[in-house]
Amino acid sequence: MPSTSSRTPAPSRRSLLAALGGTAALGALAGCGVPAAYVAPGDRAAADESAGERRLTWANWPLYIDTDDDDPGRRPTLEAFEKRTGISVDYVEEINDNDEFFGKISPALMNHRSTGRDLIVISDWMCARYVRLGWVQEMDRARQPHVARHLDPLLRSPAFDPGRRCTVPWQSGITGIAYNRRALGRELRAVADLWAPDLKGRVTLLSGLDEAFALLMQGNGVDVTRWTADDFHRICEQVERQVRRGQIRRFTGNDYTKDLVSGDVLACQAYSGDVIQLQADNPDIRFVVPEEGGELWSDSLMIPNRARHKANAERLIDFYYDPEVAARLAAWVTYVCPVPAAREILAAAKDRDTAALADNPLVFPDGPLRERLAVARDITSRERVEFAERWNRIVGL
Repeated sequence: MPSTSSRTPAPSRRSLLAALGGTAALGALAGCGVPAAYVAPGDRAAADESAGERRLTWANWPLYIDTDDDDPGRRPTLEAFEKRTGISVDYVEEINDNDEFFGKISPALMNHRSTGRDLIVISDWMCARYVRLGWVQEMDRARQPHVARHLDPLLRSPAFDPGRRCTVPWQSGITGIAYNRRALGRELRAVADLWAPDLKGRVTLLSGLDEAFALLMQGNGVDVTRWTADDFHRICEQVERQVRRGQIRRFTGNDYTKDLVSGDVLACQAYSGDVIQLQADNPDIRFVVPEEGGELWSDSLMIPNRARHKANAERLIDFYYDPEVAARLAAWVTYVCPVPAAREILAAAKDRDTAALADNPLVFPDGPLRERLAVARDITSRERVEFAERWNRIVGL
């Protein structure tokens, strides 16, 4: 991880617990909406120094932006933004886990202090927590004409942020099923196919509650935009049965890809972007959005409270919604592009492999597939403690 010495030092575990009155459950505490943690609208902004300071600091995940093939230290689209605007970007690949990063910057946010970052990229289920706590600022769409024009309609109004006032998708993806077609000898089409007898002990599910639950509910025919507690507990009962009978080999993070490649696992919950990359080496690995539907999710850009360069951050966000820029980024990360207009640009690319991405439904979902995708209602603060406790018992956390 790059050095962060220029920022406010990350608090020690001891100081973090002290800030919370001795509790270790930072995520649960903040997720439950503790009154002291909430920041009212009038206390979120700091003086914007964008006009006098042509710079910003951006925290993102590793390997989540285009790099130069000959010089991985260069980031072409980011360099193009700096050249076009004169705004320098301190780009830090410091986010490796949503909860870990939440713990890193939450003391500053709950105490109305700057995090030292002007822009962050967080998964939408965690974005919901920041938005409810009032820890991020509403963006000025007058500075973001590309966002207003080009943001995919499927992503425009999640339940936690109607109208996307505080968040803008960086990249999106689909949670579905990956499997080895040659080794399995047949197609998989539904969530229930994971429970077939010949897959016993050769199936993995995602360990994260927020990553796993929606697809499993969709297998039951649930509309995940409005699921209920009963729907959740029904899923838990089903998964518990599959654990007892030995159907599920284990619960995983992103390391499910290793099991799939090695052949230890024949089918698993998976992310679309990962599978596109695996298919480059093994075309027998397939990805399917089940007949009942798949979950469309996003990692989104947010401007945290007290950011000193808000206008600069808004301008950078809009830059990445220029279809030309979005196309270049999509060709590198191969997740679902949140800018449908980038498809035509990729289709015209001279490089055959790049042009082929325009017809890949896992990068630009087509009409029939789009009808089967849904953005799930997030888990509310009132639900989280109970649901996480039950799910973690099943997973073994």
